[in-house]
Amino acid sequence: MRVAIIGAGPAGLFLGATLARRGHAVTAVDRDGGPEPDGSWSRRGVMQFHHPHGVRPQVGEALRAELPEAYDACLAAGAEPLSFVLDDGTRVSGGLRMRRETFERALRSVAVREPGFAVVRGHADRVVLDEGRARGLVVDGDPLDADLVVDASGRAGRITREYAGEPELVGDTGAAYVSRQYRLHDPADPGPMTNPLAWQADLDGYLAIVFRHERGIFSVLIVRPAGTLHDLRHEVAFDAACRAIPGLSDWTDPQRATPITPVLPGGRLHNHYRAQPGIPGLVLVGDSVCTTTPMFGRGLATTMLQCAELLRRIDTGDLDGFGAWCDAEMRPWVADHVRCDDAARRIWDGGDVDLAAPLPSTQILAAAAVEPRIAAAMGPYLGMRAGPSCLDAVEPLAHAIYESGWRPTPSDGPSRDELTGILRSAVAAGL
Repeated sequence: MRVAIIGAGPAGLFLGATLARRGHAVTAVDRDGGPEPDGSWSRRGVMQFHHPHGVRPQVGEALRAELPEAYDACLAAGAEPLSFVLDDGTRVSGGLRMRRETFERALRSVAVREPGFAVVRGHADRVVLDEGRARGLVVDGDPLDADLVVDASGRAGRITREYAGEPELVGDTGAAYVSRQYRLHDPADPGPMTNPLAWQADLDGYLAIVFRHERGIFSVLIVRPAGTLHDLRHEVAFDAACRAIPGLSDWTDPQRATPITPVLPGGRLHNHYRAQPGIPGLVLVGDSVCTTTPMFGRGLATTMLQCAELLRRIDTGDLDGFGAWCDAEMRPWVADHVRCDDAARRIWDGGDVDLAAPLPSTQILAAAAVEPRIAAAMGPYLGMRAGPSCLDAVEPLAHAIYESGWRPTPSDGPSRDELTGILRSAVAAGL
């Protein structure tokens, strides 16, 4: 079978190499030509490329199953496999510590060497349809014939919008973010952790997270309500915020670590789910199907889950069922994030928990601090081994806790209003 893939990011590279390994002739088209001769790679048009990512177990599992050389390349680049022990003594995988850039470089280095897979630099102009079926692409004015067209162009891709339509589920989180990468001094120890995977502070009106990566590199992410804390884009202000937030000040102490990137502003965050177009020979995958806000680090995991299912269906000849699978398995994660983000925005705006409706997952998880039966049910949800509905059984327990008047206590640190003043003072002093 001839396959044309729009996009050579994680989904396009993984699918391209694995389909070629199955004997298909695959071409991926991307405007990005890959790393420059000097090794730099700006990845223009992929805003999230240099921002922190979580590499969940599903990513490594997909690589080991289909492209074990790519998994080995990740390890060779410094990726650190994680595991931790649950309360019942079970040891489970926690994924990989590594940057998105490191992951994509390792994957690309293996994928582009696969016989039968070509990555072409160019612009996909449009999908070619014939008698209601996708028959290929037009790339920079030239035809590229194919029996299957895969849109893996990501959240900003538009080439299949006229066929797939607008997202059927969307959620403007009302939040934006900034991040910065640091490297620990050798032999400095890492800073504090609030769970086996990260350090996180849920502060009064905003959120701060530290994502650990490979070889002593980590990212600081500050998530803010859109329209607030604009000064964080200035390095003097970002440094001031890091000094002011307990825990974050430990991680970014100049005696412990040094920044290796400028402050990286991120865009306003949105969740979306787009259904399959229903056109034979045309499928959407990865961020073209769904995006969720990055705090839970689900983006690469949902992409790899989709890729694994698409490969299975190509192998069995059951492509018609892929859309129904996405509706059943991907859409619930987007709906979950929409509800969680709506609740967070409500709290950030000074509101209270909405006890007239079922609680979102984040508020159920928070109540585990006082109800052990909730904590015992969290594992499948947090590990994405079961969908968000797996928390339905303990939602009444959480609801009762909130009805009693209990509310999570914000982490130690300045409130959003206090941080606003700190940032303004830092910018004024730095000018």
